[in-house]
Amino acid sequence: MEILLTNDDGIYAPGLAALQKELAALGNVTLVAPAVEQSGVGHSITYLTPLIVNEVFDGIKRRGYAVEGSPADCVKLGLTEYCPRRPDLVVSGINYGLNAGINVLYSGTVAAAIEGAFFGLTSIAVSLEFRQHPEFDRAASLARRVIERILAQKGPTPQLYNVNIPTAALWDKPQVKIVPMDVRQYAEHYEKRVDPRGRSYFWAAGRLPEHHDATETDLTALADGYITITPLEFDLTKRAAVAAMHGWTFDELERDGKG
Repeated sequence: MEILLTNDDGIYAPGLAALQKELAALGNVTLVAPAVEQSGVGHSITYLTPLIVNEVFDGIKRRGYAVEGSPADCVKLGLTEYCPRRPDLVVSGINYGLNAGINVLYSGTVAAAIEGAFFGLTSIAVSLEFRQHPEFDRAASLARRVIERILAQKGPTPQLYNVNIPTAALWDKPQVKIVPMDVRQYAEHYEKRVDPRGRSYFWAAGRLPEHHDATETDLTALADGYITITPLEFDLTKRAAVAAMHGWTFDELERDGKG
């Protein structure tokens, strides 16, 4: 199996190293990752500056390629320039912090997996709950087993998946739930502070949204200690609205413009 591996925490992130080691058991891994952390950049790509790429070595062994760009840039370059052949799988992670709920739309980790899906490849984003001393080796072993089960059971067509691992799953008997993405808005909040020169600045301190119904989502399942898998798609079209708008007319635009 040919695997392209990337992340958004940067090529020196411990979560990436742990997952690279585990994925080597499944096939040949080509590592192309950002040179520095790119958390929260979403699906940005680089147009206006060159993409500098440097080889990164572990001793005398080449470990991968560091790109001065975004996670999506890394996937594009990996697929077109560095993979020895078309990959069977794109994996992004392990991210240091969960990428669930509406945060999926901001995540560079998930964006890298989406980029792989653009190319018609099965792609999987993997994230681990934030804690002071994360157990990345244990999480990577668990992630590899989850990925193996996904690949063994998925259909023949490429699919995009978002996998999140809560800390509880590392120590208890891990259980998996397949759940939808939670789309409730976070409780946005900023702490206003003043720097030593008297200038105001703000620190984002948003909280998870409150849950008031019985609908199970990635956020609720993670709170209960489950590993979550959410199949995603990148087509943002609201098809019901397209159908409802078929009767709309705009004939008067030309007439009004002549007035």
